[in-house]
Amino acid sequence: MFSSHQDSAFTFSGTEGMLSRLREDIRCVMERDPAARNAFDVVTTYPGFHALLLHRLANRLWRWRLRWLARLIGLFSRWLTGIEIHPGARIGRRFFIDHGMGVVVGETADVGDDVTLYHGVTLGGTSWQSGKRHPTLGNDVIVGAGAKLLGPIRVGDGARIGSNAVVLKNVPAGATMVGIPARQVGEAQKQSDQRARIAQRIGFDAYGTTEMPDPVAQAVNAILDHIHVTDRRIEELCSAVKALGGGIERTDLPDLHVDPPDPSEPSDPSEPGGCDTASLLRASREPDRR
Repeated sequence: MFSSHQDSAFTFSGTEGMLSRLREDIRCVMERDPAARNAFDVVTTYPGFHALLLHRLANRLWRWRLRWLARLIGLFSRWLTGIEIHPGARIGRRFFIDHGMGVVVGETADVGDDVTLYHGVTLGGTSWQSGKRHPTLGNDVIVGAGAKLLGPIRVGDGARIGSNAVVLKNVPAGATMVGIPARQVGEAQKQSDQRARIAQRIGFDAYGTTEMPDPVAQAVNAILDHIHVTDRRIEELCSAVKALGGGIERTDLPDLHVDPPDPSEPSDPSEPGGCDTASLLRASREPDRR
């Protein structure tokens, strides 16, 4: 789950290695936060950057068994930044905490490379027993604001944790988790493409519905699935009616307009349409011409 060079993330030898790591951390912030204007801004005003530097010092003291001093530095870091990272936690490279207020990382937490945490995230434990009791995050994981990851669970590489989710079980690589308790969301690409095609045909932008795990989006997705099934059944009925000799006018479905219809203008039921329910009813009343 972690890259082979992760152990080197907890140590740096000499001034050159320390400066190289600082430049890497600054570049990481610049790449992930468009509000970061320059390196001076990052070094002087970003609490996530300050918390990471202080944690590295505290973590080294912790491994040297200077536990009280390490905890004291951790306490100072929390007071200064609002971010609490236990000195015993293992943090990978290019770790980014955006905003940062209220972030808590427990003692036995393991965080891979290129991980991003937003404010209010908790990597907490669920047991008072000693040993591994905090989450393990793989590489390239993003945890949304307010999310809680509890217990010795494992989060796979590239996973996404939605805001305010409560994760209590292992997360597969590349999965997206939302809700309380968190559940995996995501669909087969074939179904997503099908919905996108239907949405485009009826004049609806499916960007938010296919990508965002939202209750409203799920409802819209269900409507799109229903439209797909209904269209397929109507086409089958049209074919059956034609096979029996019924006449059905073949026209393309009109495009739907975004603007809502004017309630003062009554709709015209006689306006020609495609192969819809009204056409089927009219065709069913025609005499058999065979």
